[in-house]
Amino acid sequence: MPEDHGFSRPGTGAAPRPPDGAPPLARPLEGVRIADFTRILAGPLATMVLADLGADVIKVERPDGGDDTRSWGPPFVGDDAAYFLSLNRNKRSIAVDLTTDEGRRTAERLIAGADVVVENFRPGLMSRWGLGYDDLRARFPRLVYCSLLAFGEHDDDTRPGYDIIVQAVSGLMSVTGERGGEPVKVGVALLDVVAGLYAANGIQSALRGRDVSGRGQRLTVSLFEASVAAMVNQAANHLLGGVVPRAMGTEHPNIVPYQVFPAADRPFVLAAGNDRLFERTCDAMSRSELARDERFATNEARVRNREALVSILRDAFATRTATAWLEELTSRGVPCSPVLALDEVFATPEGAATIEQIDDPVRGMLRSVGEPIHLQGTAPVAPRPPPLLGEHTDEVLAELDRLDDRP
Repeated sequence: MPEDHGFSRPGTGAAPRPPDGAPPLARPLEGVRIADFTRILAGPLATMVLADLGADVIKVERPDGGDDTRSWGPPFVGDDAAYFLSLNRNKRSIAVDLTTDEGRRTAERLIAGADVVVENFRPGLMSRWGLGYDDLRARFPRLVYCSLLAFGEHDDDTRPGYDIIVQAVSGLMSVTGERGGEPVKVGVALLDVVAGLYAANGIQSALRGRDVSGRGQRLTVSLFEASVAAMVNQAANHLLGGVVPRAMGTEHPNIVPYQVFPAADRPFVLAAGNDRLFERTCDAMSRSELARDERFATNEARVRNREALVSILRDAFATRTATAWLEELTSRGVPCSPVLALDEVFATPEGAATIEQIDDPVRGMLRSVGEPIHLQGTAPVAPRPPPLLGEHTDEVLAELDRLDDRP
């Protein structure tokens, strides 16, 4: 377990015992302190994952406006944008001006009591403030230090790390959109999400390594590298098969039929991922002969004869409503789904179950998407609302003073 640095952490309260009668477990990262120097999306997502798992995350923000996403609205709830609120629950905020000597001293005191530093400034900036890993490693050999980068650590690489830029240069935008159409951005900053999850995983791995070796280490996650890694099978299709993937709408490059089809009233998704499911699809259409057609009998054949098969399926599916087709296909165990808007998503039982209500004494009751990691047997804890800018500055500074006074 990490040392007790003397920071106060949210109480967990009484927790029910799990069904087997064993006492509930603490959250896995209980006792881990994180000095969070990140903003926007990838970094705050990473630290929110760690906070959800029990870490005490202290978010360091500039006094004049804080994290940029506080102003990325509308919609707003109080003074903060919904965007910010989606990424910063279970954290404490302190307002610190890192461009001043006093601010840098405060940051260093904070780091002295932390297990982890996470930052996503441009390369070299933390070092110019005396807060880089090389500045800290000798004094704090157990420190885990994570840098989220745009493209790498070269000081002359000043390209911005905005998600849309990386969607363009990582290849994702080249395979997103309709055939022959303009490149299309994915409708959420997905690559920031991917990089944030890689960072959270890497930080936990480094903490585990520290448990074994007694030493911390620095780790880096490049948004660009994480994004190229997220191309998975598309990247492999090129590196191993020489294929340059192109945009195909909702079609899958390696599976047919696996895409959106328009029914008589609205579109739906069909995912016949193997020959057996394709046979069942043909039965649902009363076209069992298609499964025996040598052009379509195997997935390889269907991929090679994609256009002919998709044309047949489009004509067939246009004759009935999406509901009728979904009932027909579902009854045969064929994966399929309507294409839902977000209001429809949260109206479904499974969508409604993802909604978490956070009682915020300032902003009122907040509805957000809750933590997706469910640990059986772990003590449940009511989530903390996302912090106001600098809300915990005095609290954290008082804790630092108590640390300074310790013998």
